[in-house]
Amino acid sequence: MPLLDEAQAFLIQFYHESEKSGSDLKERLREVNEEIDSKGTYTHTKEELTFGAKLAWRNSNRCIGRLFWNSLQVFDRRDAATEEEVLGALEAHLEYATNGGKIRPTITVFRPSERDEEDIRLWNHQLVRYAGYEDGRGDPHSIEFTQKCRALGWEGEGTDFDILPLVVQIGDRTPVWKRIAPDLALEVPLRHPEFPWFGDLGLKWYGIPLISDMELKVGGISYKAAPFNGWYMETEIGARNLADETRYNLLPKVAGHMGLDTSRNITLWKDKALIELNIAVLHSFKEQGVNIVDHHTAAQQFRLFEENEKKADRKVTGDWTWLIPPVSPATTHIFHKEYDNTWKSTNYFYQKNPY
Repeated sequence: MPLLDEAQAFLIQFYHESEKSGSDLKERLREVNEEIDSKGTYTHTKEELTFGAKLAWRNSNRCIGRLFWNSLQVFDRRDAATEEEVLGALEAHLEYATNGGKIRPTITVFRPSERDEEDIRLWNHQLVRYAGYEDGRGDPHSIEFTQKCRALGWEGEGTDFDILPLVVQIGDRTPVWKRIAPDLALEVPLRHPEFPWFGDLGLKWYGIPLISDMELKVGGISYKAAPFNGWYMETEIGARNLADETRYNLLPKVAGHMGLDTSRNITLWKDKALIELNIAVLHSFKEQGVNIVDHHTAAQQFRLFEENEKKADRKVTGDWTWLIPPVSPATTHIFHKEYDNTWKSTNYFYQKNPY
């Protein structure tokens, strides 16, 4: 869709939902039309950017946590021009969003992608993420990025839970990296409420899922650096990060400590170990006072989101394969519904790695 058409559609929606006057909308459309004619792009006001970032969350087909879309705190850092300023903004984001465990949904938006300015890119998949090593230590998902970080001069301690550095690149300049201060990377040691041996496994996970490699598009304008976070649903950690065979693959170890018969699938040992792993995640986060939601509550919250959207006469889009939780999906209403997976243009999109 041409930029002018996307800009007009977005602005009409913004002015309508914000209950602004038609005359103000007409004047704003005239301004944007002139700016696009003369520059080939246009600049969002702070209010438009804030609405757009929230709208992108509301439109995000794969997110079960959209009930809280309007609570998103938007930090406008389009003024950040150097690597040091970007790194400082990322640290400020971590501090604000983590909030001692009382996680606050937050996004920091850096300058948009434009022809006359160099792109700001964040190399991290998530701002806080564990390294992965070729010999099997750490998170296999991070092996390639870890290699890139080591080539830049970073070295970890070689444990299963080395926190990777922040890496920022502006244009074609040499990437700049910085270690994350321990007080900015809240981590949760994992314990189980019934199994004393669980704590001896030495497991932990970071408290905030802060996605940093997706592109935010608002009214046709591309923001390639716009890290955002909510809080964890426990299955993201207990049923995926720690359980997937291509990640930490902990189900056999947990099952072994539980004394389960792992020789046959018919014993459902994977299911039993998976449940206990998720119980440990929920218990540990709650015990340490770090916000987290279980998948049943998250599904109930999504039902409320659907009801709210219906009252507002808005159609909910969704990717069913992502909305259903990876544990006991048939116990949620989502499993028994169909969703239109049409992607709306103001949204968060995957983009190619900058490295």
